[in-house]
Amino acid sequence: MSTSDDRDPIAPEDLETRLRDLGEELAMAPVPPPADVARAVRARIEDGGAGDRARPRAAWRPSPRVAAAAVAVLTAVLLGATPQGRAAVVSVLRIAGVEIHVGGAGPLPTGVPSPLPGERRVTLEEARRSARFPVAVPSALGEPSDVRLADGGRVVTLLWPGVRLDEFDGTLGVVWHKELGEPFPEQVGVVGGWWIPRSHGVSYVPGDGGAPREERVAGPTLIWQHKLVGLRLEGPDRVEAMRIASSVR
Repeated sequence: MSTSDDRDPIAPEDLETRLRDLGEELAMAPVPPPADVARAVRARIEDGGAGDRARPRAAWRPSPRVAAAAVAVLTAVLLGATPQGRAAVVSVLRIAGVEIHVGGAGPLPTGVPSPLPGERRVTLEEARRSARFPVAVPSALGEPSDVRLADGGRVVTLLWPGVRLDEFDGTLGVVWHKELGEPFPEQVGVVGGWWIPRSHGVSYVPGDGGAPREERVAGPTLIWQHKLVGLRLEGPDRVEAMRIASSVR
């Protein structure tokens, strides 16, 4: 007779199926922060299923809190690791005021995009006085050639030839909405952000709670948070984007 120590660890695809089934049984409940859940689920996976080998397979059931949260971020933690999972659902990733939908993108937007609400050209000094957050300038780029202030100081856009840097409060609500096809964004440990490697649709979510503004096509983009400020850098390739982001102080 085999002991519990002889049992194989739960395969990722098996764990995915179980979490899907469990998600259908759970009532909606407050979900803890995704970062906390991601760490908990990742630790369980890296543990090799040791906790599950200690009891019969039929009795496997995580606590409701962990299970509900795991289902909520399943695509970011587990489905993101399996091609089958990524193809099965639309993943939602939120970081620094940006909500990214992956997997369900339609055709790229067409036409001329409209400016942000109340967008106007200002000096860098005026932007710093009016913005609701500290405006940072990457030392790798120097002074911007153009500065825009929008939505009552909610967004500051710094422009250089071929480069756009949007800065905004990354701690409150959703500011930008992005629709992506595959592949899933790449996590960047250097600045604790995400790299979107291809063109995609992006729309602005007004601060007054109105509907998202007209979409436009954005190129490859780096999204990260510096202190309390959310940033999205568009234009450079991945290597250059990392260099620029690392120079923000």
